[in-house]
Amino acid sequence: MWFSGLGVPASILGLVAQVPLEPRPAPPPDMVASYGAADFSFKQGAELFSPIDLVRLARPGTGVANAAGDLLIVPVSKYSLEEKKNHQSIFIAPIESTVQPVEVPLASGGEAFWLDSRTIAHAVDEGEGKEKVKALYSWSVKYETESSGATVLSTPESPALIGKFPTSSVGNFKFNGKSDYLVFSDYVYPDGDLTTVKKQDEQWENRGDSAFVYEETFERHWDNWVGPKRSSLFSATLKKGKDGKWSLGEKFTNLLNGTKHHAPVEPFGGTDDFDVSGTHVIYTTKDPKLPPAWHTKQDIFIVDIEGKSEAKELTSGKQGATRAPVFSQQGDKAAWVELDLDGYESDRGKVVIYDFKKDVRYTLTQKWDRSAGELAFSPEGKVLYLAAGDLARIKVFAITLPETPKASTTHPDLPDDLLPAAITNSGAVSGIQVLPNGRLLFTHNSLTAPNDVFVLRNLTEHVTRDSVKGIKVEQLTKFTADALKGKTLNPGEDFYFDGAEHKIHGWIVKPPGFKEGAKKKYPIMFLIHGGPQGAWEDQWSTRWNPQVFAQQGYFTIAINPTGSTTFGQELTDAIRKNWGSKPFVDLQKGYKYILDNFPEVDPDRAVAAGASWGGYAINWIQGHPEFGFGFKALFCHDGVFDARYNGFSTDELFFFNHEWGGRPWEPEAREIIDKYNPVEFVPHWSTPMLIVHGSKDYRLPETEGIGAFHALQQLGIPSRLVIFPDENHWVMNHGNSLKWHYEVFRWFDKYVGEH
Repeated sequence: MWFSGLGVPASILGLVAQVPLEPRPAPPPDMVASYGAADFSFKQGAELFSPIDLVRLARPGTGVANAAGDLLIVPVSKYSLEEKKNHQSIFIAPIESTVQPVEVPLASGGEAFWLDSRTIAHAVDEGEGKEKVKALYSWSVKYETESSGATVLSTPESPALIGKFPTSSVGNFKFNGKSDYLVFSDYVYPDGDLTTVKKQDEQWENRGDSAFVYEETFERHWDNWVGPKRSSLFSATLKKGKDGKWSLGEKFTNLLNGTKHHAPVEPFGGTDDFDVSGTHVIYTTKDPKLPPAWHTKQDIFIVDIEGKSEAKELTSGKQGATRAPVFSQQGDKAAWVELDLDGYESDRGKVVIYDFKKDVRYTLTQKWDRSAGELAFSPEGKVLYLAAGDLARIKVFAITLPETPKASTTHPDLPDDLLPAAITNSGAVSGIQVLPNGRLLFTHNSLTAPNDVFVLRNLTEHVTRDSVKGIKVEQLTKFTADALKGKTLNPGEDFYFDGAEHKIHGWIVKPPGFKEGAKKKYPIMFLIHGGPQGAWEDQWSTRWNPQVFAQQGYFTIAINPTGSTTFGQELTDAIRKNWGSKPFVDLQKGYKYILDNFPEVDPDRAVAAGASWGGYAINWIQGHPEFGFGFKALFCHDGVFDARYNGFSTDELFFFNHEWGGRPWEPEAREIIDKYNPVEFVPHWSTPMLIVHGSKDYRLPETEGIGAFHALQQLGIPSRLVIFPDENHWVMNHGNSLKWHYEVFRWFDKYVGEH
């Protein structure tokens, strides 16, 4: 999946073309003035939220509760521009009292998780160079009411060493208190032995050359050249002795040894790719029999936690990708999300239930036109909770589980009204976790705030409209409330209009001090999302944050055109083989809606920006001035310039093959490429454009950006190229993020700013 944008052969708006086409002289040398030039600065102030504020703002992670459901931990990082350092902490917060959270600074970073209701494990690197390993420590948490009536929450001064792992690359820890085993992941060589990794690392580094040699895909993936190591799942004993001390076993069992399975699945897999019961591990893995670069098929397997049994497949073998496998608390059922089509990563994600007692598998949400994300069973296993995108939000849903069918089926005979019911209705949720006593923990962010942790109360083991109405929501943390206090963040406004074939949604984020009726006062920022199977949602972002654009004075528009998710699978699927058509009808109609309904905006000071598929859209708009947008400047981040070349060079070939109707040399794909390839329309380019690309972007290699820049330069069109040698498809480094924002706003200010 990339990002987004598109185009249409005829103008719908009837506006003036972007810039007349004419021969242009070569640009003067000073056009590419250095970053140090003092010709631009961000708008800042106590009431404004600038890119500097974004970089400095604390970034909370996902909240995780203990087994008792009375405490939670949240990882939080905060970047210091002065020190050029990212400070990491763990916050411990109560769920059932008003006691203030306790911050535990992590000087060396690391990963923390619960061992029991009053003990936290912390995995951290120790040693240097070849001697570096991961050490596991325990912290005891004191949380009790003293005789004075005061509630105390604290941690001891010194953690206790539990044990050490053979490498420093172990991670993705999961511990189920019903067993004495810790499950985690690491990268190992073909022998699968964790204890030989360091020796083989040294042999690999001293092999006498720097070559990587391949006879199958992937050769590189996302931002890494694939080496000889692969990810696998391990278990090791982790027990609490009679003396109250925890100890880590010295035997590390590779649960996937001999299977050719790899988990978590690269490049983004983590703890959501497997789950642990008291006796077993369930996991998702790519089908080892299929070439990974042009297949998405993943299978669900279950294996004994001690590695004593062979892995058993739970999926039918006829599915596409799978994700988010979970056990019920009783261990008698499992659930996961399953896609039907192999080769399509944005097919509808359906919930599948596996009943171990009856050995029956069935699709629960066959009649529900939404894609599920995270899953969690209720304490008694009668209700399934899930997170899913719906109308540009990511909500918590609940569905009562029916009686298991007599035989496995993808189309069980279920009542038409047995559909997930929404419990939350705004923002974006993640990290759903069922707690005792009718509660559910989740992490939530929105267009106006990063992550905080919330709890739902009054849940029941049967979902009805009345039971949903009785659920209460309580916010537990406020990590960034003080930093954002007084900032004029706009909550965003939904708008809908008739698109090419569907009702289309968009967001408006207004600039600070927006005055209704002030004609042609505000410049327009037109944002185009990536994917293309993605969406602008009621969600916080540290990269493409609509608030930051609006806070710099732009009337910000973010439309969810054909191809977008959360509005039904038909809209998502409709972009296939239509990259340059339907979505651009939607974008033009949405833009016209804004111009017709908001006299406050100035179409003579309009600019557009997009990344990935959105970068494709910028390049496509650049070559089609007849669309009539009239943008005065454009910004393309890691976008598609030559679709044919990308069909050969991208890492995940399945994406191109699905979207363009085949491989780039096949007849149907060739016909579609000829029709919708931005490079074929370069002679029509005319608008000043900024290009940003990461050298470690293997999804869309940097030559896509360089090629577009060379075209612009030879046409004499004002242009600027920014390369980040250490970034992938995204800009993640804090300093690079600030530079990115500086370049983007400087570029647009040059063409539509008030000078």
